Amino acid sequence: MSTIPTWRPVPTSARSYADGVPFPSDPGPRPPSPKRETVERIHHSDRFIDDYEWMRDKDAADVIAHLEAENAYTAAVTAHLEPLRQSIFDEIKNRTQETDLSVPTRRGMWWYYTRTREGAQYPLWCRCPAQPDDWTPPEPDPAADLPGEQLLLDGNAEADGHEFFDVGAFAVSPDARLLAYSVDTTGDERYTVRFKDLDNGEMLPDEIDGTLGEVAWSTDASTVWYATVNAAWRQDAVWRHRLGTGRDANALVHREDDERFNVSVARTTSGRFIAVSSASKVTSEVRVLDAATPTADLRVVVPRQTGVEYALDHLFVGGADRFVVVHNSTAPNFTIGVGPVDLTSLDQLDTLLAPSERVRLTTVRASARHLVVDLRENGLAQVRTYPVGSTGIGSGSNVAFDEALFAASSTAFTDWDQPYVRLSYGSWVTPATVYELEPVSGELHLRKRQPILGGYDPADYVQTREWTTARDGTAIPISLVHHRSVTPRSGSPLVLYGYGAYEISIEPSVWIARLSLLDRGLVWAVAHVRGGGEMGRHWYDEGRLLHKRNTFTDFVDVARHLVDTEWTSSQRLVAIGGSAGGLTVGAAVNEDPDLFVGVLAIVPFVDALTTILDPSLPLTVSEWDEWGDPLHDPDFYAYMKSYTPYENIRPVVYPAVYAPTSLHDTRVFYVEPAKWVARLRDVATGAAPVLLKVEMDGGHGGVSGRYDSWREIADQFAWVIDTCGAPG
Repeated sequence: MSTIPTWRPVPTSARSYADGVPFPSDPGPRPPSPKRETVERIHHSDRFIDDYEWMRDKDAADVIAHLEAENAYTAAVTAHLEPLRQSIFDEIKNRTQETDLSVPTRRGMWWYYTRTREGAQYPLWCRCPAQPDDWTPPEPDPAADLPGEQLLLDGNAEADGHEFFDVGAFAVSPDARLLAYSVDTTGDERYTVRFKDLDNGEMLPDEIDGTLGEVAWSTDASTVWYATVNAAWRQDAVWRHRLGTGRDANALVHREDDERFNVSVARTTSGRFIAVSSASKVTSEVRVLDAATPTADLRVVVPRQTGVEYALDHLFVGGADRFVVVHNSTAPNFTIGVGPVDLTSLDQLDTLLAPSERVRLTTVRASARHLVVDLRENGLAQVRTYPVGSTGIGSGSNVAFDEALFAASSTAFTDWDQPYVRLSYGSWVTPATVYELEPVSGELHLRKRQPILGGYDPADYVQTREWTTARDGTAIPISLVHHRSVTPRSGSPLVLYGYGAYEISIEPSVWIARLSLLDRGLVWAVAHVRGGGEMGRHWYDEGRLLHKRNTFTDFVDVARHLVDTEWTSSQRLVAIGGSAGGLTVGAAVNEDPDLFVGVLAIVPFVDALTTILDPSLPLTVSEWDEWGDPLHDPDFYAYMKSYTPYENIRPVVYPAVYAPTSLHDTRVFYVEPAKWVARLRDVATGAAPVLLKVEMDGGHGGVSGRYDSWREIADQFAWVIDTCGAPG
């Protein structure tokens, strides 16, 4: 049984703590004492002294030595948690069906799927033959091969000899003969594209490095399009590669010169068009060409206009080729329209689904028989389907589900002719589920529900949503899930998770690892703060640029609500956030450090101003539409400096902090949490431990390999349990 920690003040002299209590004879592990090298940063007449910017050079021996010292200190301070870490790892492993099979998806005359095998870190990518008129996926024994099964790629063999491994693209050619796939073996998200002959299993000599993993095939499988990244890690160019030729023969088909934009390339569902999209955070532009004529020039569909976003798919309806387009040129929550493939203006579209203040339209997908729209209504992700016939598009309807809280989304059509619409579904208590919808009858066919071993019963858990009023009067939704044995509003240990950026919504889902918290009596709460997308486009707009502080104050107001309504207490409340969510919890704890007993900040974006001031760093310029441009605009500089966690650490008692990061993360550099931790120890008072853990072979998502990932999660959750005083 853990107890609620009582942190003692930090030493102020060689003889006693700040309150005069003498040091113990053995004070235990001491944190590293990194050197200070003053760097002066001056912008817009503001001067900031940074003692730890020297940590940015990850090739320097003293930086690596410091990170290793931090790891050693964290290991020593948390050594008592090893039995709990092992217990949580065992719980995750024992609840997971290790030998498993994904629901097969049909492309042409093959069913494609992935397998996992007990003891193996990575999946196997496989396929088996399909019968001409059979669209019902096979339901095999996960431990047995399907008739005619062919192993396309063994992730474990590919990963051999690498500490990190990830597959990006996995694209089979239209004739089903060749496989293009991409791999990252460092965690820095630079992928190398390789090609395999699936008839004989041999690798082709073609190899393309420096990509972010996207590949699109021509109709005749002679050519692929791919995108590359520049020195600032921006995906800025699309190339055409003809198989059998050298890299120097590849043709540049589009270069995006505007540093705010990234490019991507894909085939439409029909396979008819190659679409090259240029997108910033708030503006987009699409170019297309016929996939059957790979050497043709790209054509701009609708020229970019600042603040206007659009995306398209190809549709054949009423005997004609059409584009179906989701766009926000007429309303912030987007509109869906249909127009000719020689479209040059969004004004040419016939409206299919009009805009609404209550409904945010997010994605549109087309097949030969159906049109599917993903949308958000009442804060929930939902799906609407339309029949496509020879005379036109029929009326649409939302797919109905029984639960009050859920998330439903369509998955990409993998075959132009497939008669079903495949859906992903889940809630806070219902495990991840794959349905196939028969749109004409409305019947849902259950294809798979994530197995959870050990007798998981959704009735053992309770999901609820409640609201609190933010300081500016805005109603903020809160999702809560807990074990049925927990009495609501009884001062339980509670984890409050937050993100709040990029219009990303935190959806209801069952996470096997989280059960280890819920079964120990913790409540898991999600603050659906502004900056996310839960309540529509305005929810995002009210949490970015010069409204960004709303994200952080919303999180604090939710935390106060949970304490005031006795869901928890400040001695039992742990905040969790990762990446931009790490910025959220870092800013929140600066505002009200007494509100939390601990903060788990995973790959946290806590030195945001330093990063966004440097246009040479990865992703910086493209992020100006999200955070503002503090380099050129003094108002944005002052605003960002008012909230970024690193600059705003105060000499007050802070809660315990745990900051896991990865050396090869290219989205949030390891240096941000490393500097933050060092400065917290310098400035903050109190004796709560401030810990940094650096995965020396990880990326933004941490380590690779499912077993290693489970150990990483077990480590973090053991710290949470110990910090909030929950049963171990």
